[in-house]
Amino acid sequence: MSEATKDATAQAATAGAPPAAGTPFTGRLRRPAPYLWLAGSVLLLLFPFYLDRFWLQAGLFAMAAAIGAIGLNLLTGSTGQLSMGHAFFLAVGAYGYCVLAGESSTENGHALTGLGLPSWLAAVLAVLLAGAAGGLFSPIAGRLSGAYLGIATLALIFIGQHVLFNAGSLTGGFNGRSVPPLSLFGFTFDDAEVVVAAVPFQSSEKLWYLGLAALLAGGLFARGVLRGRPGRALNAIRDHRIAAGVMGVPVARYRAGVFVLSSMYAGLAGVLLALVFQRTVPEYFGMILSLEYLAMIVIGGLGSVAGAVIGAAFVSLLPQVLTHYSDSLPLVSAPGTGGIAPGEASRYLYGAAVVAVVLFLPGGIARLKTPGEKKK
Repeated sequence: MSEATKDATAQAATAGAPPAAGTPFTGRLRRPAPYLWLAGSVLLLLFPFYLDRFWLQAGLFAMAAAIGAIGLNLLTGSTGQLSMGHAFFLAVGAYGYCVLAGESSTENGHALTGLGLPSWLAAVLAVLLAGAAGGLFSPIAGRLSGAYLGIATLALIFIGQHVLFNAGSLTGGFNGRSVPPLSLFGFTFDDAEVVVAAVPFQSSEKLWYLGLAALLAGGLFARGVLRGRPGRALNAIRDHRIAAGVMGVPVARYRAGVFVLSSMYAGLAGVLLALVFQRTVPEYFGMILSLEYLAMIVIGGLGSVAGAVIGAAFVSLLPQVLTHYSDSLPLVSAPGTGGIAPGEASRYLYGAAVVAVVLFLPGGIARLKTPGEKKK
């Protein structure tokens, strides 16, 4: 048999054969992550057409928490700077938006101050205001680290709570103040019904897509920071500060800069939370909220954008799910009825999750391998 005949026979024999192991086709089948991301994205876009208001609000709370957790992960997870004052910057964003966008009025016995700016401009300025507040604290953040910075930022919570409860003309005091709806390009994110594909869209449905856009933009920006030169510098500071300084990394400047960036993420989360709640209450922005954000990044995975999102979803959705199903869950009942309140039960559960992650999964949930992914 000639060589040409042998080649033709071999090609005919392999023409109908399935791709061999290790080819791009089987490699794509073994890596289902892109298809899972695509399916998840489609579901997220369709949720407002099928879910009721409770679940949409729960999802919006999770989105706002994820934005704030991404910012804290840049600071704590990537740079190793412990912050206990993240809730303070959320409050700056939330109340900054209310003051900048609201009108001067009287509410619950308080003469409220409002500048009446366009709401979209007020939202941008509120995020910048949170960054400016972080900038005022950044000289301290640039020189302290570890527990010392944690104690210093803890003072922000006490200062913030005192101001929120006593500056009645700005915050409305103990009862808070109402939140003006956001208007963007002539479209208002309020409870006025807009029918889309025979589905009435109110504030939750409208804000859903705004929250998705904000989370996507924040996540992509943080991912770009972490994968670029700044991310390598931040990781070097976290792993060995002195060695990073010897290599030419301006340690204090990077620490101060990432603190400002983290504060802006918290301000954006605060604005979104205010729009979802439709009322800001000082008690919400306390120490417990800061501890919850630390739990989010530990459970999800330190230094990971995806980990921040996963941890935020777990910690923020858990109390709402327990509240919604408290009638059918053992030991969990509505507050004041004799059982464990859903909020307390959720703290027990994600406290146990923090311990389990620290002991058995130091990299967080985001470091879990998918079935088709090889361990490195």
